[in-house]
Amino acid sequence: MNSVAYFERMAGYNRWANGHVYDACSGLSQQALDAKRTAFFPSIMATLNHLLVADRIWMSRLLGDPVAMPLDTILYDAFDGLRAARIKQDQAIIDFTSGLTDDVITSDLTYQSITAGAYTMPRDLVLGHMFNHQTHHRGQVSNMVLEAAGKPLEIDLVYYARDQL
Repeated sequence: MNSVAYFERMAGYNRWANGHVYDACSGLSQQALDAKRTAFFPSIMATLNHLLVADRIWMSRLLGDPVAMPLDTILYDAFDGLRAARIKQDQAIIDFTSGLTDDVITSDLTYQSITAGAYTMPRDLVLGHMFNHQTHHRGQVSNMVLEAAGKPLEIDLVYYARDQL
């Protein structure tokens, strides 16, 4: 599998996993979504908002039109609005990866960090980080959903692969 196909697959997995997370969260009350929990961000809604914020920041850098906002920004207080924005963002990521070329993937990206200075990194590493970051925080949401609803989420990459066969 070449690099372009790999990142296209990761974008598909990202959308699939986010869909499962949001489906699980849709069965929770707003009170449960906002309840204080132990994670990097203090609730399910705060963590889901952070994932959207981070994706918007990384995608804006990758597209050459960087935006800056605090990583704990709450873009949406209501679940339905957040879910609609997530669906739109996941489609934007899929559209972006479908337009990638090996030349783009192997080039460098220079960007301004939210909390530090300017960095130059290989785009493939930045893309890998963007998808890995999603997985990291979805794992936290999975645990918070388990605490709230008693249901584990099966969102590992291998489940996506099996679902696609």
